Formats: sequence, C-alpha cells, structure tokens
Amino acid sequence: MVQVVGARVLTCGAVLLGVVLGVSACTPDPAPTPTPSSAVVQPGRPGEGATTVAPEDYTAAPEEDSWNEADAAFVTGMIEHHLQALEIAALAPDRAGSDAVRSFAERVTAAQGPEVHGLAAWLQARDLAVPEGAQGAGGTGPRTPEGAGSEHGAHGDGVAGMLSDEQLAALESANGAEFDRLFLEGMIQHHEGALAMTDVVLVEGQDLFANEIAAETASGQGGEIERMRDLLADL
Repeated sequence: MVQVVGARVLTCGAVLLGVVLGVSACTPDPAPTPTPSSAVVQPGRPGEGATTVAPEDYTAAPEEDSWNEADAAFVTGMIEHHLQALEIAALAPDRAGSDAVRSFAERVTAAQGPEVHGLAAWLQARDLAVPEGAQGAGGTGPRTPEGAGSEHGAHGDGVAGMLSDEQLAALESANGAEFDRLFLEGMIQHHEGALAMTDVVLVEGQDLFANEIAAETASGQGGEIERMRDLLADL
C-alpha cells in the first residue's frame, strides 16, 4: 500500500516536473533591446547623393526660402558677370571672323539674358539691391531700387573672372581673327571666374534657387570652356 502511494507521489512529482520543464522550454527568450542607430542619412546638394554621417555632424536641411549672405553675394555677382558676358557677346556679330565664334556669342546672349531677370527677381523679392543694367538685359527687367547700391561691388568690382577695361577696349578695337582670339581668351577667363563663384556658394550658401543656378552654371560653363579651347586651338 505504501509502495503504491509512493509510486503515485513519484508519478505526480514527475508530471509536475515535466510540466515545469515544458513551460520553461516553450517560453520565448525576451526580445533584445534595440540599439539606437549611430548614423544619420544626410541629403546631398543638387546633383549629389546622400551620405551617412554621425548624429553630431548632421546638418538639417534649411527651411524653405531661407538664404544667407553667400547666396546674396552669388546672385548679385552673377548678374554683374552675366551683364559683362552680354556686353562681350554683343561685339561678335560685327567683329568676329569665325562663324563658330558668332554662333557661340549668340548662345551666350540667348542663355544669359533671360537668366539675369530671374536673378534680379530673386533679389527684389528679398528687398535687396539689383545691380544697374539688369533692366536693359534682353530688353526688359527689374530696376535698381532708387538710391540703393549693391554692397557686393558696383559694376563688377571684385567679381571673379571679369575682364578689365583694357581687355574690353582691346576687344572693341579688334576685328577678324584677332577679335576671335581675344574673345575666346576673355570668355574662357570669364567662365572660369563663374566656376569659382559656384564653388563658394555650393559650399557656403543654403538657398535652393541659388544652388540650382550654381549647379547649372558649373555644368554648362565647364563644357563651354572646353569648346572654346577647341575653337582657340583651330584659329
């Protein structure tokens, strides 16, 4: 009788032990605590891909329509730059000896004339001074605010790549192959100055419009420099 009871007790103990072990075996391990990511995806500027940076190095995208001094200096300087390019291009029809040079000058006029108005409108929308001459580019355009002057340099002072008065006078007095040479050399200098300006604003600026103009200028004028070098080598 004792043995039977003992067997029953033993059996019940074994069942209880099995139940405990079974529950233990079926209980899932606790989920690991997620580890916060130590990297942030930083969107690139126009034409650039995104990069991964440390959280402390992340620079949030600027608010819409935000701009800074680098943007204003670039837009103002680019108007001055375009105005002189239009002045140089206007000499080509009567003085160039090469059809290729005349065609290039026509493309400069067609592209940069309208762009002056977009740049001037950007300044006006922010109550910034518009350089003199913007009104005449392409026939119409914004005026310089009365009594206002550009703090970034009048008539192109300090703008990279601008031709000197002496260079302009030499162009005005040249004809044929001599004009073609001076035109191409001067316009290459001019374009290289524009590329230097884009390098600055793409790093220091934050306005979307200014950055888009800079990216387009870097792409377009970089290719035009190579074209002009080819034309210069063929003279």
